[in-house]
Order: sequence, then structure tokens, then C-alpha cells
Amino acid sequence: MASATTTTSYRGAVSRIAVGGWFELYDLFMSAYISLGLIRAKLFTTTSPSPFDLSAFAGFIGCGFAGMFFGTLIFSGISDRFGRKAAFTFSLVWYSIATLVMAFMNSAAAIDVWRFIAGLGIGVQLVTSDAYVSELVPKEQRGRWVAFTQVIGYTSIPVAALLAYLLVPHTIFGLDGWRYVVMVGALGGIVIWFVRPGLPDSQRWQSAHAAHGKSDPLFALRTIWNPTYRVRTVMLIVFNLAQTVGFYGFASWVPVFLATQGVELTHSLQYAFLIAIVNPLGPFLAMIFADRIERKWQIVTLALIIGAAGLVFAQMRNPIPIVFFGVLVTLGNAWFSAAYHTYQAELFPTPIRAQAVGFVYAWSRFSSIFVGFLIAAVLRANGTLGVFAMICTAMIIVALDIGILGPKTNGRDLDELSPL
Repeated sequence: MASATTTTSYRGAVSRIAVGGWFELYDLFMSAYISLGLIRAKLFTTTSPSPFDLSAFAGFIGCGFAGMFFGTLIFSGISDRFGRKAAFTFSLVWYSIATLVMAFMNSAAAIDVWRFIAGLGIGVQLVTSDAYVSELVPKEQRGRWVAFTQVIGYTSIPVAALLAYLLVPHTIFGLDGWRYVVMVGALGGIVIWFVRPGLPDSQRWQSAHAAHGKSDPLFALRTIWNPTYRVRTVMLIVFNLAQTVGFYGFASWVPVFLATQGVELTHSLQYAFLIAIVNPLGPFLAMIFADRIERKWQIVTLALIIGAAGLVFAQMRNPIPIVFFGVLVTLGNAWFSAAYHTYQAELFPTPIRAQAVGFVYAWSRFSSIFVGFLIAAVLRANGTLGVFAMICTAMIIVALDIGILGPKTNGRDLDELSPL
């Protein structure tokens, strides 16, 4: 099956998925930009001598990723059972409502609970979007179109950073500025009702659903551990455990790192915005090269660049080099994200794609639960340079893992690459 829909319809459908994904990525990344607001309001602390202290900022990060872990691990099968369109819509509405409620909470415990609930929906959304797009578009353009959704989605990051810069330092109508930044993320629940009518379901999923019936979770688990997929499964678990240290270890902590390096609040948010504004350029580069350069080698090269640039960033103290190397890490991370989201969606069969990707991707959410606490501990003991030494080590593991075990995928039909 070269394509699940006609050229005109898949372009429109992918564009609509990208709009929904904008709010997903906004919600995911806004944590970094409201961090100093939460800390200044004394709802959370920067670090804590006690491990797994949920009143520390790492606890807020950890609760969000805990929700994503359970969302991807337990509920990603919803997409295989009920269809990509239904899961995409449901998950977006779910986390939009939870995010809106979180904006009005007044204690660390309540904020953490609602961040966890929002994370359940974000976890389902992340997996569904990748499966959805990979099944709608021609095999020769999978990388390009997944990257396109991230070009659109990643424009949400500078928006979140700019809103934080403008709003977080202030109190407006009696509400702290960080709350308004959060409320913008909740608008996705309204937008989806305008986007949904133009969304088709995946014909590839419908054909597989008709042939194999409703998705059986045990069948999916047996399949990913059979001899055909066992190495891929192990490879992607190791990859996801390690990559999140580098990716979210930087993205979720940029303003805090800057503050730790002696940059005051307003300047921290300003530098963070300048770094964030380049985010859409990463997946734009991925669009250009996604289907021209083998994806596994893109992932390997970018992992090494991220690790090296991060080590240099940690040692900078002047504005220009801080922003320059922060931009380099950000570009690398955004391109890296577009490449690996395409890659892991290619490596499992259509009838179990969402659940299989959900299973391996869940391990990135699992490690993310603890990454915040680990970064806080290393930051407290060894400073920013210690954190980036850890990040660099994680990205070397990623490069070795994909470089040695990863199959080549560019231009191959999904049924040929991942037969059932």
C-alpha cells in the first residue's frame, strides 16, 4: 500500500494533525518556561536535599512524565483498538481539561496531581500522532511529513517561552502570570472541534483492523518479543531510557540552568526565549534531509552533536556564547526528535503499531520521571557542568545503541519493513 489516501487528502489530514500536535508540544514544553514562576510563587523549590521531594520543581516534572509513562504503556492500545482519529481527539480533549484545572491549583500537591492526569492524555497523543502520520503518507515521504508536523508543533515552544517572558514576572487580575501561560495550553480542547471534521481515519489501520479484528494487548506483547522484533524492542527500550536524559534534561531545565549560572530572572527568561525561538528550524532541517539521509545515521550524528554542544554550553557565562550553544543544542534536539519519532513508528506492524510504539516509548517517560530528580541532585552537587557530563554520556549510549542495532528504514514500505 503506497499511500493510505490521495495526495490532496493526506496533506490536509497531516496539517490538521499538526495543529492538534501544536498544543501537545506546548503543554509538554511549557514546564520549563513556567518553572521560575512556580518557584517564585513558593509553590515549588529549585532543588531539595530529599530525593523524590514532590514540592521541588523536579517533582512537578516527574509527575507529568509519570502520567505520560502510564498513558503510553497502558492506554496507547486505544489507538489500535478504536482508530487513530478517535484516540487523537480523545487524548487532546483529556489533557486540555486537566491542564486548565491545574492552572487554578494552589498547592504543589494539587498541581502535581493534575499534571499527572494531563500526562496520561499527552502520552496517548504522542504515540497516536506518530502512528497516524506514518500510515497516511507515502513511504518515500514518511520522514518529511512527520518532520512537517513537528515544524508546526515546535512553533509552540517559542510561543510558550515568549508568553512566559511577558507574563511570568507579573501578577494580572490577581493571578500569577504562570497561570495564564498554562491556560493557553488548554485551548487545544476547543480547537480540536474545528480540526476534527477534516480528519480521516487511517485506511491502513482500517484494513488491518478488518483483517485481524480488535487489537489484543497480549498479542501485541507476544509479537514485539518474538524473534523478528525482539532486537528492535530491546534497542528502542535502551534508546528511550537514554535519549530522554539528553532531550528533556536540557529542554525542561533551560531557565533553571541559566539562573544557576548567575543569570537573573528576567534575563533567564529572555535568553530562554532566544534559545527556544529556533525550535521550528530543527524539524525544518529534518524535512529537507529526512528521506535523503538514512534515518539511523541522522539519529547517531545528532546525538553526538547534542552531547558535545551541551558540554560547551555548561561552561559559558557571557550572553552571546550562552545563546549560541543553547541554540545549537536546541536545533540538534528538535531535528533529533523528528528523526526518531519517524524511526520508531516504522519498526512495528500496523495492527499493533500504536501499542508497540507505546510500549517502547513508555520507557522514555519512565526514565523522565527520575531524570528531573537526578538532574536536581547533580546540579546541587556538581553544578551545570556535572549535569551536561551526564547528558553527554546518555547521548553516547544512544549513538552506540542505534548505530550498532538499528535497521535502515528510508524508502521501505511499512509492510515490507515490519511484516506481521
